[in-house]
Amino acid sequence: MSGSSTTVGHTPGRSRRLLGTFGGVFTPSILTILGIILFRRLGYVVGAAGLLQALGMLALATAISVHTSVSLSAIATNRKVRGGGDYYLISRSLGVEYGGALGVLLFLAQAVSVAFYCVGFGEGVAAIFGGGDLLVRLAALLAALALFGLAHAGSDLATRFQFVIMALLVAALASFFIGAYAAWDPELLRANLTSDPDPTAPSFWLLFAIFFPAVTGFTQGVSMSGDLKDASRSLPAGTFLAVGLSTIVYGAAIVMFAAASPLADLAADYEGMGRVSSVPWLIDAGVLSATLSSALASFLGAPRILQALASDRLFKGLGMFATVDAESGNPRRAVVLTGAIALVTIVVGDLNAIASVVSMFFLISYGLLNYATYVEAHGASPSFRPRFRLYNKRASLLGTFLCGGVMLAIDPAATAVAVALLFAGYQYLRWTAVPTRWRDSRRAYRYRQVKDGIRELVEQPESPVDWQPQILLFTDTPERRSRVLALASWISGGTGFVTAVQLIEGDSASASGRARQREAEQQLRAELRADAMDAFPLVVVAPDLSQASMTLLQSWGVGSIRANTVALNWLEHHGEGASAPSLRYARLLQRAIRLDQNVVVFDAAETDWVRLAETKPHDRRIDVWWFEDDSSRLALLLAYLMTRTDGWDDAAIRVLAPAAADVGQKVAANLMYRLEERRFETTVEPVSGADARAVVDNSRDASVVFLPFRVEGMRLLDPFGDPVEVVLRDLPLVTLVAAGQGISLRTEEETTAPPDDTSPPE
Repeated sequence: MSGSSTTVGHTPGRSRRLLGTFGGVFTPSILTILGIILFRRLGYVVGAAGLLQALGMLALATAISVHTSVSLSAIATNRKVRGGGDYYLISRSLGVEYGGALGVLLFLAQAVSVAFYCVGFGEGVAAIFGGGDLLVRLAALLAALALFGLAHAGSDLATRFQFVIMALLVAALASFFIGAYAAWDPELLRANLTSDPDPTAPSFWLLFAIFFPAVTGFTQGVSMSGDLKDASRSLPAGTFLAVGLSTIVYGAAIVMFAAASPLADLAADYEGMGRVSSVPWLIDAGVLSATLSSALASFLGAPRILQALASDRLFKGLGMFATVDAESGNPRRAVVLTGAIALVTIVVGDLNAIASVVSMFFLISYGLLNYATYVEAHGASPSFRPRFRLYNKRASLLGTFLCGGVMLAIDPAATAVAVALLFAGYQYLRWTAVPTRWRDSRRAYRYRQVKDGIRELVEQPESPVDWQPQILLFTDTPERRSRVLALASWISGGTGFVTAVQLIEGDSASASGRARQREAEQQLRAELRADAMDAFPLVVVAPDLSQASMTLLQSWGVGSIRANTVALNWLEHHGEGASAPSLRYARLLQRAIRLDQNVVVFDAAETDWVRLAETKPHDRRIDVWWFEDDSSRLALLLAYLMTRTDGWDDAAIRVLAPAAADVGQKVAANLMYRLEERRFETTVEPVSGADARAVVDNSRDASVVFLPFRVEGMRLLDPFGDPVEVVLRDLPLVTLVAAGQGISLRTEEETTAPPDDTSPPE
């Protein structure tokens, strides 16, 4: 066998004969649609439901078919379609997680469908010649082996065989329509518009569940996408032609049944078409042909889905199925596995037990095709330029909901099983799939969502109640960066944005400046990823760092999302002299406050960090010093946000309120009442004779201390007017807070002023 096979992506060998629209798309699709349901179940459905309800079922099924065909056409004409059919289209639109999970389910569904149709063939043989279950399974096995030979030989030979089957189907249908026309009775047609009320009769949805598999073959041609000369042109044309013609055939057959036979006779058994036909034995031939054609279409489609999955290397252990025959491009190893699954299912499988779940797999694929088109169209990426223009994103979304609704109406339990399997596959690929080598539409879709969201934010009035931290975190050396990143992530509380900013002095227009920027941003991004920080990197190269920082404070963001908080490390040795770095540091903080920015300064020494790491989460305590101002309110709000993050959710918040000794308890009780009104879970302790020494004495055993500060004369002062470095020496981790905005602790807008004794802290 050396040299007879090759491993490819989605494009098999070029020397083989490729298929056109008629043989590659229309024929397998129409032969699957005009299957066993048409010959053996349609008459029963008409008899049990009546003409109008039967036409309603056809209309609903056709609505799903048309919506999905439109969506399929839009996606297929927007890219070069390779092998894999539904899997290929969905994975390139919604991503490998959805596409891969669905691809496995579709492969198994089509492989099992081969067994379904072969058993149907066996039942037809047993009905003609007489026999029991043994003959049914024997005939099914022989049919599966014969079809395996055709599928193994290649799509060219199999397509020729399908033309023979098509001729038999046409003859059988002609026999039925001729016989029904001869028996046409207008009075009977009028009487059969509705069925007689019968509480024991099957419901509309039960009958629809019987009928709907008839139309599930309209995407069979999609599975042959890798064998087509021009898939982007053939898939829409062939699919629409198959859906249109089959709808006409089914609609005409429903009317003919109602005009040629009483409903009671049709509902009595599945032989209604044979009784009406002018040549009854042709109906038997049609039944056998229909089952074989549907089985062959699945036998051709399933291996090509598996081969495409294997080529994308999404699942370990499937690599061997990526191989195709060098001359014919036929995925013969995948054909062998498909045949094995079909044979085992025929021998030991309980087909009725899994029939509904298999049908749900197909409906899920239709729903995802519609949703994929909606995502592509709503994302409005410039690369979405389908040649087929008659699509509408809302119609595609409606198609998605139609599929979901029909699934639930037909069989909720089977729907739950199918969705659970899809979700399991999605989660597996989400954690294990290698990075994709192609672009899908998710990024464009999310970009559109972000854009729409920002526009809505701009149109809605801002309120202090909705304040969220938008933090510009200025970082310096990598050694100190990890600690300040962690602290910034904590005070953001999983809300707002944290942007890690690194300023580099240099010429941004020079090649060396751009190179330094790229290198620094890559390093910063790697650090954020390594520490699992919820922050965005930003590196700015500028000749004047002070001017660059001021420009950044005013320009960062888009729409209503603007920086409102500046965060940075405490500058070591600040306050020991009027050095240039100290002056630049104080000037940055002062200007930030003047620009209505809140300022947060972290003092996180290595020894304090080690101590914090050794403290168990439930033993941690956050101290907030309260001075009845915006900075105190901001400090409390940031402390609360910390408790919404991992490691701090069990931490206690203690509010320390300086007050005179004679009114301390009253002040504490009043503050506690007001904070409880705002739903803060804190304790409040009064502190008499408060000064810098009292801050150290009361908070030296805290895990983190929030302390308001202000900037005066290029110095950072604590609330008592002393340099903050005095208290920083003897405290653990400290977060200095200066509010540049009005901060509210309210949780809702208030239109009237509250009574004095319940007035809020602000």
